[in-house]
Amino acid sequence: MTLCIGLMSGTSMDGVDGVLAEFSADGAPRVLRDTHAPMPPALAAALLALNKPGGSDELQRGALAANALVRVQAQVVAALLQGAGVAATGGAAGVAAGVAAGVAAIGSHGQTVRHRPGEFDATGFTIQLNNPALLAELTGIDVVADFRSRDVAAGGQGAPLVPAFHQAVFGGVEQRAVLNLGGIANLTLLGEPLRGFDCGPASALMDHWCRLHTGRPFDEDGRWAASGRVDAALLARLLADPFFAKAPPKSTGRDLFNPDWLAAALASTSTAPSPVDVQATLLELTARSVVDALRAGAPQTCELLACGGGAFNGALMDRLAALWPGLRVASTAEAGLPPQQVEATAFAWLAWRFLQRLPGNHPDVTGAGGPRILGALYPA
Repeated sequence: MTLCIGLMSGTSMDGVDGVLAEFSADGAPRVLRDTHAPMPPALAAALLALNKPGGSDELQRGALAANALVRVQAQVVAALLQGAGVAATGGAAGVAAGVAAGVAAIGSHGQTVRHRPGEFDATGFTIQLNNPALLAELTGIDVVADFRSRDVAAGGQGAPLVPAFHQAVFGGVEQRAVLNLGGIANLTLLGEPLRGFDCGPASALMDHWCRLHTGRPFDEDGRWAASGRVDAALLARLLADPFFAKAPPKSTGRDLFNPDWLAAALASTSTAPSPVDVQATLLELTARSVVDALRAGAPQTCELLACGGGAFNGALMDRLAALWPGLRVASTAEAGLPPQQVEATAFAWLAWRFLQRLPGNHPDVTGAGGPRILGALYPA
């Protein structure tokens, strides 16, 4: 058995999710502990500002934000180890807990601030702010990081990387898809060939609009959106973006789906919708873009397992089911992994794959030139 920690801070930028997972010889994970550390407001603001060009001293601001993010990651690691009674480098504590002592590696995703694969040349680029050397110093554990750049260098999108993990954990069931609802929505169509791609925005725009007009960090259970009405004209303008019609492989982020993108669509409306109706329309945009992608890729009725923070948005889950009668929408918890654990466990799994020198990407998903071992090692 091998212990790995997975750390993930996604495009929602609400905090750092962490899991401590035990992997069997065939790579099957068993989550021993999970935790979440909220993103400090000043750090979240700094990271959001770095998502678009502009301002002075971007390099310095990026380096400082990376250091601050890693200190939050180190707090998550400490909480996981303490909660599970596992030593960082082995010893009696791990044996007493009934698991292999010592953590083999931390899989640290970092924070994506730019994602433009293939935009400027054959390889493009993707940037995840991180300081894995500092994380190794703070924790005393080997760190595997920089998972996306090798796939991009091989001609791939570098995202989404989670479909290969979804296949390993949730595969083997016919007509099943997995939907990750973070800041961006991505969909995995399980089976052969494995398919997966980003669908469009999820919580990134809904959270922004909710903060702007209510002061709350997110629309709990989608209740505010459910109290509004969908603006058909605004929805049509949003869905007209070429990204939605683009064929996979495709991935996106805040480079495209950001407040400026929403503001441009609102500016072109003849009558400005009320804030609550905009929220309702943003929820409908997420649901519609997911179901349209699902219908195109999995035309038969199927089961949709949802994970990520959006899986706790009851209004969104209800809307997904309503748009496709007969579609069964459920939580990944029914398949053995709670929604809040999935992405962090995926990066623990990618760290395990790296340690085994096994590929972490899936070329059918990302478009890379072949399977690649993902990540770089920062020894403790």
